[in-house]
Amino acid sequence: MFRKAFLLFIIAISILSCSKKKDPNFVFILVDDLGWADVKCNYPESFYDTPNIDKLAESGVRFTQAYAANPVCSPTRAAIMTGKHPNRVNITDWIPGNDPKKRPLLGPQDADELALDEVTIAEKLKEKGYKTGFIGKWHLGKKGFYPEDQGFDSNIGGYHMGHPPGGYYSPYNNPKLPDGPEGEYLTDRLANEGIKFIKENKENPFFLYLAFYTVHTPIQAAKSSIEKYKAKRETLNIEEVPFREEGEGWTKMLQEDAPYASMVNAMDENVGRILAALKEHGLDENTWIIFTSDNGGLSTLYRPNAPTSNGPLRAGKGWCYEGGIRVPLIIAGPDVADPGRTTETPAISMDYFTTILNLAEIDHKDNDGQNLLPILTNEGSLDRDELFWHYPHYHGSAWTPGSAIRKGDWKLVLFYEDDHVELYNLANDPGESTNITEQNPEKVSELQKLLEVHLNETNAQFPVPNHDYAPRD
Repeated sequence: MFRKAFLLFIIAISILSCSKKKDPNFVFILVDDLGWADVKCNYPESFYDTPNIDKLAESGVRFTQAYAANPVCSPTRAAIMTGKHPNRVNITDWIPGNDPKKRPLLGPQDADELALDEVTIAEKLKEKGYKTGFIGKWHLGKKGFYPEDQGFDSNIGGYHMGHPPGGYYSPYNNPKLPDGPEGEYLTDRLANEGIKFIKENKENPFFLYLAFYTVHTPIQAAKSSIEKYKAKRETLNIEEVPFREEGEGWTKMLQEDAPYASMVNAMDENVGRILAALKEHGLDENTWIIFTSDNGGLSTLYRPNAPTSNGPLRAGKGWCYEGGIRVPLIIAGPDVADPGRTTETPAISMDYFTTILNLAEIDHKDNDGQNLLPILTNEGSLDRDELFWHYPHYHGSAWTPGSAIRKGDWKLVLFYEDDHVELYNLANDPGESTNITEQNPEKVSELQKLLEVHLNETNAQFPVPNHDYAPRD
């Protein structure tokens, strides 16, 4: 009788153990400077081939109107880490930024690191026993503020630099990344490290943050596919690459750069390798994957030699027009309903913090983000109608200090040098080609007031007049 009861007890325990839901894993893939139109599933006319990213979209939800929190990298990366608007953590420019002294305005002095008292997503996941690994570009502070100081168990490649100092081929000249064999390509190496992390932590719930340095400058071709794209470019029969004026700068209007295309190709291949590794270790059905970028593609500069074009979107990295802030976003995972669909629901960098922590069932403050799970499960909507951006600095893309707000389909852009505003309706004019302020004075007033409320509420800092500025004749 005792043996029978004991056996039933063991069976019951086994059933309970088997039925207990495992904590999901998370793989967050962040590509540097990848434009909205740089992936084929967003922009079928793209010069670049991204079959693995396209396949990921078929297994998840593709957000067609996803945004970076800022048109440059460090503020967006801080927003992802904390779920807070960049204004709140006082990181509103790339670190350390470029503060010209011969312009009409002086930009505010923002922080050069993510403060240690900020609670990061890695620190929250560690509360529940997650293994946390950072691989790639950090750009959120010098020594003492590295990933290992902000909740990550391991850090490979992450330090204060915003670009690969040794370029994309070993030796890397990166104190957090030992050199590989001669000819090793950085994007391949970071994926190798990601696959190793997955294998070593397959028995534990884990959070892998894979932040590729690519496709940031310097533009250095991946040897594996450069000949393919050189040949493809020849078929375009281009006599002259088209550009258009953008303020004092120039925006590239056509994708045709073969070395850049090969860098996108290498990134896509390595995304495929990460997905294959998850499947090989039986983790693909219990892993959430988020794929996105930190800002729009680099299409606008003071001189006409940018590497990419953002398709129908206006301008690029550094600008608060759509080309500078709209980014690819694909989320795939166990509870996605109707995989392969798209959503026009706007999402932004701060949303990932609360979305991941809700999926992990970890108590947290929502901060400035929203939980995207209702969109992923197709069981609801977001209670948000407004997004705003604040970039009060000058940038090498020819951007001058300004801010922007989107409410529904309406978008207002404000420039601080002369306080002029522009109004667009994104439903009718996604390329922001027609300024309709004069036809809609009440909407302009509404959005300006709303933007002012958001800026004040997030403790935004503003540029000030440069009293030493002497206008050029």
